[in-house]
Order: sequence, then structure tokens, then C-alpha cells
Amino acid sequence: MRVAIRVAIIVPVSPFEPAEMIKRSVLDLKNLNSSDFDCKFLYVIDVRNDMDERPKIPLKMGMDVLVRKHSRGKRAGAINDAISHLKNFSPDYVAIFDVDSEPARDFLVNAIRSLESADNAYIASSPRRISNPINLCSETIEVEYALINFLLKKSGFKQFNGLIGVLRWDILKKYRIDERFITEDAEFATRMHSLGYKALFVRDSWIREQAPLDWKDLYFQRKRWYFGGLQLWNYFNQVKKSSDIRFKISWLLSLTLTYFISLFLPLILLSPPLLLAKYGRRKLKITLGLLIHALVLQAAAFSSLADFLRGRGVEWKPQKRLVE
Repeated sequence: MRVAIRVAIIVPVSPFEPAEMIKRSVLDLKNLNSSDFDCKFLYVIDVRNDMDERPKIPLKMGMDVLVRKHSRGKRAGAINDAISHLKNFSPDYVAIFDVDSEPARDFLVNAIRSLESADNAYIASSPRRISNPINLCSETIEVEYALINFLLKKSGFKQFNGLIGVLRWDILKKYRIDERFITEDAEFATRMHSLGYKALFVRDSWIREQAPLDWKDLYFQRKRWYFGGLQLWNYFNQVKKSSDIRFKISWLLSLTLTYFISLFLPLILLSPPLLLAKYGRRKLKITLGLLIHALVLQAAAFSSLADFLRGRGVEWKPQKRLVE
């Protein structure tokens, strides 16, 4: 009799996330096709104080919960604590989601199937979609994600935001997450690619997530991302030693061109025909959104660079959620 593949599903939850988001997350993950696997669902919740009732929600809905009365290492620390907590379960694979992640029902099956056929891969993930395109800001990010998905297919450096995807347990347990970095996902991806591991882009599935709902939230989110990117230059020597030319080029481009996004402003003039062809007339307003988006990102890039050079840190700001 074939032993079922063991899969741990980890959801880190910050102190800022509302209770309703946790409940919705549990319902979304229960929808996953996981019947062929031996699954353990683990919510790692950073509580605000002893009166915080949020951990009771996933417990009542049949999930395991690890409560942290601190926020050491933020998301990276939560994942590391989950790794320690799962030691006895010893899964074959670990799926990591955010509290707003809405994976397709077949996501686990398709990601694990891809990893089973690729010995040198450390993660498998799928195209990202936006679940809350309700205004100009979030609709613009929806278009941005379409571009990111296209680039992920071509790039030699596949970095999935938040490490959202399915990872090999032996690799994750061995290398763990470096809690010193602001963007733990980009750091881990850089380290794994430098060591010769690959990231798999599984096209026949998807994951939806919430985009920032206003330009201010977008600014602070991307400032944190840009700051984290600057920290990645610590890995320059390791990247340089890699024999994968495509990875080295993609990595360098992601840490240079993206910091001067205003250079691409003239290309926005070409966007109306493309938006018309893909979305119809209802999305032509995104041309304005793309202009604002580029200016916000450029401001975030320059601000993060200034803070980095001055030795300042970056504050982790909570993001507004659309809670139905």
C-alpha cells in the first residue's frame, strides 16, 4: 500500500489581520483538493495581547494553531517557528500561504506533481491573480500582475512573493528563513538559486490574493520590497559564482531596472491598444492608473534607497483588507 504524501500547510498571521480574514482563509484552504495527501493545516498567529481571540477561530474550524506572543522575525520568524513545530510531523512538502491567499482547488495537486518530477527544484508556484479589483489602484495592480506572470515564465530568477507555493520540506528545514532580511521571500529565492536549485512556474493553476486598495498602502508595501531588494546585494558574490547565466542576468536586472521605473513611463503611451485588446473599453482608465503606479513606485524606490544609505530601517505597515 502506497504511503500518502505528507503535506504541511502554513499560514502566518500578523497582529494586524482581522478575524474575518482568518475565517475566510480557513474556508478557502478547506476547498483545496487534498484528499490524496496526509495534510496538517497550521496557522501561526502573532497575537496582539492575552485578550486576542483570533486563535480560537481556526481551532474551532479544525485547524492546528501556533500562537506567538511576540513578532520576532515577522513573517520569516513565523515560518521558522512553524518549521520547528512540524518537526515530529516531518512532511514531504510544505505549502505556504498568506491569510488572503485563495488558491485554486487543484493548486496543491499540480504543484506537488511538478516537484515530484524535478529533483533540483525547491519550490513550485503558479500565476498570481487579484481577488479585489474594485478601484483604480487595485485594478492597475491586476494589470501589473499580468505582466509579472509573463516575466516569471521567461525569467531565470523566479521569485514568488511571500514564498507562497509548495516547497520541499528537506530544503526548507535545512536552510530555513533568514530573519534579518525585510523581504524573506526574495532572500530565500536568491540563496536557493545561488546554490543551484530551481523554482517551478506551474501554469495550469493559480492563486488569488488581495492588492493594496489605495496608493498610500501601495507606496509603503513597495518601499518595503525595494528596501529588501537593496539588502540582497549582500549575496552578490554568491550570485556571481553561479554557473546559471540566465539566473545572474535576471537577478541583476531585478535589482537595477526596477529601481528606475520612471524610465518606462513613455511605454505607458502604448498601453491603451493593449488594454483595449485584452480587457475591452472598460479598462482604458487603467492608462491613468499605470501613470500613477509608476510614479508611486519611483517615489518608493528613491525613499527606500535614501533610508538604506542612512542606515534606517523600514516600518512594516498593515494593509487595508476587503472583508466581505
